[in-house]
Amino acid sequence: MARLAGRRALFAVPVLLVVTFGVFAIAAASPFDPVKAYAGTAALGADQQTLDRLRENLGVDRPFAARWWHWLTSALTGDLGHSSVMRQPVAQVVGERLVWSALLCAVAFAAAVLVGTVLGVLAARRPGSLVDRTVTSLAYTLEAAPVFWIALLAIWLFALQWDVLPAGGLTDTGSEQVTPGQVTSHLLLPAGVLAVSQLPWFTLYVRQGVGDALAEDPVRGARARGLSEGTVLLGHALRSGLLPVLTLIGSRVPELITGALLVESVFSWPGIAAATVEAATAVDFPLLAALTTLATAAVLAGNLLADLLYGLFDPRVKLSDM
Repeated sequence: MARLAGRRALFAVPVLLVVTFGVFAIAAASPFDPVKAYAGTAALGADQQTLDRLRENLGVDRPFAARWWHWLTSALTGDLGHSSVMRQPVAQVVGERLVWSALLCAVAFAAAVLVGTVLGVLAARRPGSLVDRTVTSLAYTLEAAPVFWIALLAIWLFALQWDVLPAGGLTDTGSEQVTPGQVTSHLLLPAGVLAVSQLPWFTLYVRQGVGDALAEDPVRGARARGLSEGTVLLGHALRSGLLPVLTLIGSRVPELITGALLVESVFSWPGIAAATVEAATAVDFPLLAALTTLATAAVLAGNLLADLLYGLFDPRVKLSDM
């Protein structure tokens, strides 16, 4: 396991270098002017000399390769730079928002895996039944629905029509402190929407995996020995049928991050979405590089986790051979 993790860590180094270099190159080609974004309305009446001096102070007058190298060497010492759009150190911007994004993604991902497993097993028990057709139809419908559309529909239904959940934010309006109760109530709707957007994939994978496992000889033998249907389903078919889902965990991380950005924007959740949008429109090089590196590292970690889980739970796969 340690050997596999070490090889993946070495592989991640050039990937992160290429990704961060690409961020600086794309940002340099962006039509947005970081100086005008930093100065705001004051840039409208400023002369060219003032704008050039501000450009020099922000360090955006240098070639993007030089800016990338300066950021990279500073990041290796723990200095991620200063965000021009947030007026804060990049490490502080990321630290303040990362915990809320991680909470949202963790809750949504856990809910999607749990509910998707239950629905997939129910559908696989009797292929072609009413339950199977209902579950698969719902899964394909949700798979085609954009996450922002689901979010807006959830706000209209739960917040506006039924008034049972808040429409956005982290705490109640006028609240001066963050309490667990308020965070929980405000988390339910965005986490539920994000979970629903990931639910179809896990449902369909579990249904297919468990359905194939039920047709295998070991499961038929277990039924022939007189074992109960619950024991056959949970003890034999489910364990074998969940193996393909393990590979799905890593592949869904990019989609989970993208969905989280959209959900955070719709529900005004104080995660990294707002910082990402502002950093992109203001061409905030240090913040853009840090957020992109973080997202890339999350994707690589998800793929590593999927391989480790597959090696641990599938006796046919040895971690030493991976």
